[in-house]
Amino acid sequence: MGTTTPHIDLTPVPPGQATLTDRRTQRSWTVDLAPFHLGTLPVTQAQYAQVTGEHPSTTQGNDLLPVETVSWRDAVLFCNSLSQQEELTPAYDFDAEGEPVLRDPSPDGYRLPTEAEWEYACRAGTSGPRYGPLDDIAWHRGNSAERPHEPGTQLPNPWGLHDMLGNVWEWCWDLYDPEVYGTYRVLRGGGWFDEHWSCRASVRRRSHPTFRVDDVGFRVARSVRSVTN
Repeated sequence: MGTTTPHIDLTPVPPGQATLTDRRTQRSWTVDLAPFHLGTLPVTQAQYAQVTGEHPSTTQGNDLLPVETVSWRDAVLFCNSLSQQEELTPAYDFDAEGEPVLRDPSPDGYRLPTEAEWEYACRAGTSGPRYGPLDDIAWHRGNSAERPHEPGTQLPNPWGLHDMLGNVWEWCWDLYDPEVYGTYRVLRGGGWFDEHWSCRASVRRRSHPTFRVDDVGFRVARSVRSVTN
């Protein structure tokens, strides 16, 4: 395990409502959201190593790059480990099969954002597919030189969140469509290798919770009452 606890900047997100859509099924649904806090940036390689002692990323040589080649399960375990290092109550328990289960009510520890939280925070009150001109806000296939970049080097959205689009896809807590895809979890945001149409606030991607690839990372969330108490 890592010997130091990293500092992770959190941005407050106000309460509100998110309407999500799925192009595959032509389904839409609305979710009411309580206030919460979300990582201002995706988790970096340095932060991941401080918590886990591991350096899983494919792109090496700069610990300020976003961590990638991490699975959904890796991200959940990171959240619990960071919570324990900060002497917070871990957000996740594990069932008899060893699968993560979110504690209810939500404790004060770190967790993955829900899909609705992610999209709501990404849009930050905007209504278009993106919160600004793509080249100004995101590292994507057209400007990334096909590699990840340091988070925070593009313009933030109106709430101060960086890299919500592009750079690395981000794991969310939710199951994608359990009736069709079983345990597959949601990915959001697009990555450094994606064309412009994948870097939109509404785009949904799915993958198995043990899947690891070099354009997938994550950012952390906390319930607002956990941060302010």
